[in-house]
Amino acid sequence: MTLADFLALGLFAGLLAALTLGYPVALTLGGVALIFAGIGSLLGAFDPAFLAALPNRIFGIVSNETLLAVPLFVFMGVMLERSRLAERLLTTMAALFGGLRGGLALSVLAVGAVLAASTGIVGATVVTMGLISLPTMLRLGYDARLASGVIAASGTLGQIIPPSLALVLLGDVLSNAYQQAQLKQGVYSPETVSVGDLFVGALVPGLLLVLCYALYVIWIAWRNPQRAPALPAAERPSIAPKALVSVLLPPLLLIMAVLGSILAGIATPTEAAAVGAVGASVLAAASGQLDLKRLRETLDSTVKVSSMVYLILIGAALFSLVFRGFGGDTRVAELLHNLPGGLLGALILVNLCMFLLGFVIDFIEITFVVVPIVAPALLMLGVDPVWLGVLFAINLQTSFLTPPFGFALFYLRGVAPPELRTADLYRGAVPFVVIQLLMLTALVVFPQLVWVP
Repeated sequence: MTLADFLALGLFAGLLAALTLGYPVALTLGGVALIFAGIGSLLGAFDPAFLAALPNRIFGIVSNETLLAVPLFVFMGVMLERSRLAERLLTTMAALFGGLRGGLALSVLAVGAVLAASTGIVGATVVTMGLISLPTMLRLGYDARLASGVIAASGTLGQIIPPSLALVLLGDVLSNAYQQAQLKQGVYSPETVSVGDLFVGALVPGLLLVLCYALYVIWIAWRNPQRAPALPAAERPSIAPKALVSVLLPPLLLIMAVLGSILAGIATPTEAAAVGAVGASVLAAASGQLDLKRLRETLDSTVKVSSMVYLILIGAALFSLVFRGFGGDTRVAELLHNLPGGLLGALILVNLCMFLLGFVIDFIEITFVVVPIVAPALLMLGVDPVWLGVLFAINLQTSFLTPPFGFALFYLRGVAPPELRTADLYRGAVPFVVIQLLMLTALVVFPQLVWVP
């Protein structure tokens, strides 16, 4: 190994160490990269000319039309959270399914799927469902592990069911990686992969994941009825068909307007996100939940989340330039190409690394740091970019549920009643992580589950 190889490894190790210590992600990415760039320059192992490309990278980020979907989808999700859509949906679903054993857990999954297709925001879904349903489930005698696991897992559906913020970010990163891979192969009129393609490809796996969650809940309710009791008749509110339609129709129309326009090729994801933002505002206004204060709160949340995403992306761009300056991308490509087992061996190694990284860092860092490094090499081995993107999305979804730093677990712990032990919260997430890993395996064995446009 050369000095540059050692510095490339040190760069990645230093990043993980700094993130584990709790330093801000965006500043850590840029700061660690600059430190190692300085060390490499002093030792003659890094050419500072690589950093000259940073201004063009930043300009490309802020002018990227695809990334405009990020603030729009965030605005849509926060606005729908403020409109109390989840509360009305959960009450309605509980009235429909509450009489069945495990019915309340199935209601949580159904609402989680609808919210995932409406908002794509994990934190808002987990917090809202935790506040509304967790105390009721525990009071009725639900097993604490099952109740917390269902709520946390249903919230993570926003990662894979379109429209998803994770798929938007993955789509942009994979589009660049796919073009790089084709140019290295001598294809000077490269094909493109869009966020809309990932939305189409992720739809069936996302719905299958909901089905697997539901089958697990039904199996638990059948084997151990005391872990998932039915809702007593006295606590099941009656609901008229007209009221049912009035609750279910608005979010379904919003889903059709946003997702339907993308799948039909009528609108790009960015244009559909704009429609969703307006539609969410209309729903909030129609429900009487939109005023100047809530609008200001929604805009503040949107700016904070969007700024975080863009700042991390800029830091990741600097990190990738320094990593490339050390020749790290070439070494990764050589490693993946020379692994025993060929393509399958490379896929297993990459997904295992991403799964383990999900224990300690967030999906955004993995998307912006790891995916640009490994994706070009995998794509040069002949992997379909849409299939690879969906595979990565399922893998990254597990990062929200893997202790100790799973964000869905943090969100739920923050709003859970004191009697819910953290150990029960962690143990409750394990079966759903296993289900996600089984879905990951199914996508490798049956790639046709991902519909490639």
